[in-house]
Amino acid sequence: MIKVEIWSDINCPFCYIGKRHLEAAIAQYSQKQTIVIEWKSFELDPYASPAPGTDNAELLAKKYGRDLEWALQMNREITELAKASGLDFHLDKMIPSNSFDAHRMLHLAKSKSLQAQNDLKEILLSYKFIEGKNINSHECLREAALAVGLDQEAILAVLESDKFGQDVRRDEDQAGAMGITAVPHFRFNRVNVIKGARPPEVFLKMLEDCSEFEAGKIIEF
Repeated sequence: MIKVEIWSDINCPFCYIGKRHLEAAIAQYSQKQTIVIEWKSFELDPYASPAPGTDNAELLAKKYGRDLEWALQMNREITELAKASGLDFHLDKMIPSNSFDAHRMLHLAKSKSLQAQNDLKEILLSYKFIEGKNINSHECLREAALAVGLDQEAILAVLESDKFGQDVRRDEDQAGAMGITAVPHFRFNRVNVIKGARPPEVFLKMLEDCSEFEAGKIIEF
């Protein structure tokens, strides 16, 4: 078995691209049935609370101290990268939002199965970057969770409490202890690491190396 742990944020476009690259590699891997994926929580900005109607490009420009045209160009470049991975990003529709509750919902999904967690991760990323939905909206989170077969009462119990909040913080503390400062961050069998949305062939080589018990490899951006 190859266990792939992925520290990722729903607010990170490269995390969606990296997900697609890993999936492309798995599709080519001869022992794909031996791969298990677990998503770990990571917030790019845990304190984010953008006001309703905040424009994504303006927020990006402000964050990096650049002008609006720079931010728009960055969005165009990310959109092209996504297109090469088969993703149709619409960053002009993207709603800036906090991702903490979405991460809590992913932990609820994991309590059912890793497959449910993976399915929910896909829906939330699509909501964020393709459909332009607010991933901090409890109605959106409820809709997404129901779509992967989670129980309505369990969903509401999470949304109306701080349940699984400690699980999110535990993942983030683990990331801090490992020196993870950027995502996506992929850890294979708790030893080998790929940092960033590397091309599918890099992921495929890592999977093949893991099957041959090669340990201690780190592939940087």
